Amino acid sequence: MPRFLKILYEYFALYSSLALLGVICLTWSLFAVPLYFILPRRIGTAVGRRAIMAGFRLYSWSLWITRTYRLDLRAIDSLKGGPPVILAPNHPGLIDALLILTRHPNLVCVMKAQLMKNVFLGAGSRLARYVGNDSSRQMIKESVAHLRAGAVLLLFPEGTRTTRAPINPLAGSVGLIAKYAKVSVQTLLIETDSPFLSKGWPLFKRPELPITYRVRLGERFDPPADVAAFTENLDQYYRQVLEGALQSAWLKHA
Repeated sequence: MPRFLKILYEYFALYSSLALLGVICLTWSLFAVPLYFILPRRIGTAVGRRAIMAGFRLYSWSLWITRTYRLDLRAIDSLKGGPPVILAPNHPGLIDALLILTRHPNLVCVMKAQLMKNVFLGAGSRLARYVGNDSSRQMIKESVAHLRAGAVLLLFPEGTRTTRAPINPLAGSVGLIAKYAKVSVQTLLIETDSPFLSKGWPLFKRPELPITYRVRLGERFDPPADVAAFTENLDQYYRQVLEGALQSAWLKHA
């Protein structure tokens, strides 16, 4: 295939998938708003979480079918039917939460507060009873309640996308929630060979395709008694296992 046709196809594949994502989110928002008020809380929450999983699966399928991404998310499937845990992944790109949410039907995501008000994501996230991070105390309280109710919590320990290799400094919220909820912390190790959708990446800048993206299960940590020591151990663990990960080739080194 001539290079200019290859580039043209890659633009089409990448941004048609993003357009599909926008349509999925906006369409579901139109249904999620009335359902939030009509359905009982328990039923609405279950419907909201499964709908998000299904919608994002459709988007991830479009990434696969267009050969935009080479995805390997199979490791997360082993968590279905298991006990409540906190999923604690590293965070190289904006797409991380979206892809993880495709693999589990009862997953609660801790989100940035401004995304909870977003026209594409806000209504669906409220129906699914996701947790906003605008108030640390309220975030911890709601997260503990969801875990005690049997859900799995998705929380990125870095708090934002990774900007330095192998990982940014970690916040203590994962350890606090694990301590109060008395649940384990399951680390997820994300590797990707592309900086697409990383911090500072322009949305309409074309990356090299296809993008390799894989998630594997890391160590599972028991709920801590000492949150500070736990956070330090978690930080050291990530630095050890992510040394030489695919993203090391493009992340800045401190």
